Amino acid sequence: MVQILALILLFAGIIILFKTVRMVPQGYEWTVERFGKYTHTMTPGLHFLVPVMYGVGRKINMMEQVMDVPSQDVITKDNAVVKVDGVVYFQVLDAAKAAYEVATLEIAILNLVMTNIRTAIGSMDLDESLSKRDEINTKVLVAVDQATHPWGIKVNRIELKDIQPPRDLVESMARQMKAEREKRANILEAEGFRQAAILKAEGEKQSVILEAEGGREAAFREAEARERLAEAEAKATQMVSDAIASGNVQAINYFVAQKYIEAFKALAEAPNQKFVMMPMESAGVIGSLGGIAELAKEAMERQPSGRAVASSSPGA
Repeated sequence: MVQILALILLFAGIIILFKTVRMVPQGYEWTVERFGKYTHTMTPGLHFLVPVMYGVGRKINMMEQVMDVPSQDVITKDNAVVKVDGVVYFQVLDAAKAAYEVATLEIAILNLVMTNIRTAIGSMDLDESLSKRDEINTKVLVAVDQATHPWGIKVNRIELKDIQPPRDLVESMARQMKAEREKRANILEAEGFRQAAILKAEGEKQSVILEAEGGREAAFREAEARERLAEAEAKATQMVSDAIASGNVQAINYFVAQKYIEAFKALAEAPNQKFVMMPMESAGVIGSLGGIAELAKEAMERQPSGRAVASSSPGA
């Protein structure tokens, strides 16, 4: 009997010891209640409590927690139904408020997030809801954070993981995107043809301009050559005329012989003539050639005398 009583006392002592000495792990805070009423909060470390009078109320996780938001159907402003899910990052800042201000904290946060997601997306068109995800996240975060502040909760981030429009709408959007890409491709192709046509026309224009400038330059050169040839012929004719005026008969022979030879040359170079009979007197031609020789001889004789006169004039 004594042994049984000793065992009972030993067992009671062990229980009282465990009830007295409490060790709170890092990342948690425990609330302390006295006869069921909250008194204070135990931080991580070793603590001592009076058994029976004091007890541990709630064990609150103070680390940042992640909670998945299940997928739900949301109707947009233009009556399109989309499936939306997300994730919430929150942290308890006040253990007492989180323990006693709200029951089932995670369920309360989850319902708040889902409700505000429906509100945010319901105020937007489908295109806006698909393209303005950051704006939706910000709206939901601000609303949920304000609502959970009395609970000692800080909602750090809310992210929408996926927004799925209906399948038929996805197919319609894919066709629209394909048509838009084909439109852009056709526009780019037409623009390429237009640029090619413009460049080709510019090239042809430059070619015509250069060809016209080349023709003009050639005509100018030919006219200049003709002008110089005419000047030379006029000068030669003037010289022959002066010689004739001075009574030099050989100049007439030179002039006739030159024209005679030129006519004979043109007749000989004709492509449709293979055999030519010329009714001319050889004595006349020889006489004309003799006249040319006499003119050349006289010109040679005049040059030294002119030079002698020019050289003697300075000495005088």
